[in-house]
Amino acid sequence: MFDLITIGRCGVDIYPLQTGVGLAHVETFGKFLGGSPTNVAVAAARHGLRSAVVTAVGADPFGAWVRQAIRGFGVDDAFVGTFDGPPTPVTFCEIFPPDHFPIYFYRGEHPPDLRLTPESLDLTAIREASVFWFTGTGLSREPSRSAHAAALEARTSGWTVFDLDYRPTLWESPEIARREVRHALGHADVAVGNLDEVEIAVGTRDPEEAAQALLDAGMKVAVVKMGPDGVLARTKDEHVVAEPVPVEVVNGLGAGDAFGGALCLGLVRGWPLERTVRFANAAGAHVAARLSCADAMPSTDEVLALQTGVRP
Repeated sequence: MFDLITIGRCGVDIYPLQTGVGLAHVETFGKFLGGSPTNVAVAAARHGLRSAVVTAVGADPFGAWVRQAIRGFGVDDAFVGTFDGPPTPVTFCEIFPPDHFPIYFYRGEHPPDLRLTPESLDLTAIREASVFWFTGTGLSREPSRSAHAAALEARTSGWTVFDLDYRPTLWESPEIARREVRHALGHADVAVGNLDEVEIAVGTRDPEEAAQALLDAGMKVAVVKMGPDGVLARTKDEHVVAEPVPVEVVNGLGAGDAFGGALCLGLVRGWPLERTVRFANAAGAHVAARLSCADAMPSTDEVLALQTGVRP
């Protein structure tokens, strides 16, 4: 049985090794494992959780490298499919610290990770996982949408976490995104999103109102990321606001995935909400102070060291 199974995007992140300049002027790049659900699985594995990712790659050299990288980070790749035809997605970004990181997706019309079908899933493994993590992007197109529906129907226990993950360029329209996200909320226990994402989900950017709306929609835990104002988390009985952890930001793109992996640790271990959210916030800060995403995911000791100021 897995502690965590994630489903959704994977690919290759091509990050500039020069920061503060646009892609037109960048001369050297680094290659890193990418895709939010894949990074969350890596982040959880760094904390000692047994994690796997359900995704797919193209039958190309980048696809082979992604599989190798997933295994290298201690994540099970048994549920990673390979499709002929569409290439493994590549993503570029620009890095303008502290808070501007434009993303450019090269995913084609129908990338491999959106070609997952209900028949391609190991529903027994998904059913038995302690935590199942899915994203809004996985709902953006068929047959992935139907595969997600089958996975969610299979869940009968444990935690099901909905990373709202709204990427406008990957949807046909905001209206379709809103419809699919709101439908999927009925199958989750935990929702995690920034202000743009909760607005799509529940129609408001006000953090308190959004958290309450998510609880009203059936969430046991609602997590609203408020940017420079920190993170708000609520349950029926608990209310936590975790202030930002001060670091010198290098690249903020992987911080949310580090937060996600640490959140899963707290859920699996049964930690109180405040401990979980503050730990996850520190994990995100650790990665924000580094260039890469998956490669920078911290161990538990590294997060604790950032929280306490004491090196492990």
